[in-house]
Amino acid sequence: MWEDILIYVAVGFAAQMVDGAIGMAYGVTSSSVLLSLGVTPATTSACVHAAETFTTAASGISHWRFGNIDFKLVRRLAVPGMLGGALGAYVLSNIDGSVIKPFISSYLLLIGIYILFRAVRERPAVSTPRHVGWLGLFGGFVDSVGGGGWGPIVTTSLISQGATPRYVIGSVNLTEFFVTMTISATFLLTIGLELFPIITGLILGGILAAPLAALAARHLPDKTMMVMVGSVIIILSLRTLIQSLH
Repeated sequence: MWEDILIYVAVGFAAQMVDGAIGMAYGVTSSSVLLSLGVTPATTSACVHAAETFTTAASGISHWRFGNIDFKLVRRLAVPGMLGGALGAYVLSNIDGSVIKPFISSYLLLIGIYILFRAVRERPAVSTPRHVGWLGLFGGFVDSVGGGGWGPIVTTSLISQGATPRYVIGSVNLTEFFVTMTISATFLLTIGLELFPIITGLILGGILAAPLAALAARHLPDKTMMVMVGSVIIILSLRTLIQSLH
């Protein structure tokens, strides 16, 4: 069992380094590993979100300590994100969430291309994000159904509107704590939580990586962060899209 836990510590550490630094991919990375091992989509999402309740708390505190949080943005995202997450967890407990993956992946691919284009060709004008509540609702729903997606959807959409990447990443990470806590509670009431070695490993790895990832987010230039966000989401979206179509 300890060998299994160490493997998932490494997975959690790597996933949180990416997620904390560029605001996405913890759930997507962790879920991909669990699904490849034959874990069902509902159990995968439940395990990942149980671990994320702890890792997002550590990440949110780290971003707060490094001054990466816009609390007004957090307030606008939190409640809709929690509602969407609860709804998605309930739906996934009754149907196979893989049905909608091709559509979500296609959307994310287009967003990733758009962000990469704006990072390379022009500096986006800083502006106040629009439709934040609906974005939080949609992001929370997709995150719980797909085992990940809060960061790719919410972070990329806000940055594409011209919001400052540093504050978007920090605020989205902090808000994710409330979303994942709601999703985990919903899964606990519907299907229960299993595979505690996996959950333990993901938690330990994520907590260890959180301060390092927040420090990286503070010091990376905005353009560099946008290129990283765009590139990562394109790669992940293409991978998920190809897998879902086979």
